[in-house]
Amino acid sequence: QVQLVESGGGLVQAGGSLRLSCAASGRTFTSYAMGWFRQAPWKEREFVARISQNGGRTDYADSVKCRFTTSRDNAKNTVYLKMNSLKAGDTAVYYCEGDLRTPRWTKVKKRRVTDYDCWGQGNQVTVSS
Repeated sequence: QVQLVESGGGLVQAGGSLRLSCAASGRTFTSYAMGWFRQAPWKEREFVARISQNGGRTDYADSVKCRFTTSRDNAKNTVYLKMNSLKAGDTAVYYCEGDLRTPRWTKVKKRRVTDYDCWGQGNQVTVSS
């Protein structure tokens, strides 16, 4: 069983930056890929980013590419999402999620909520325009 605890959200002006952190416990951290999703009010949860077990590969939604960067520190069992050039449209609750079933990076993109098995409590990010 994996527990994910997020931190780092808040209120920021458009054009600003934030970094989210997600600390994991309960299973060997290097054995699973991590993803980030977000959910705005009255919208479905959508994919933001994914990072491989060793951090060497990433995948981003087009809407955040070149603005957001995900990374992980396996020694600290923590994954990060650095968000730059934030826009009002980035306002949402952000979730880190663990993919416990895929043993290695594949060409098949894992961008569905159902591709992941566990998630954190969510962290509110509000961007004021």
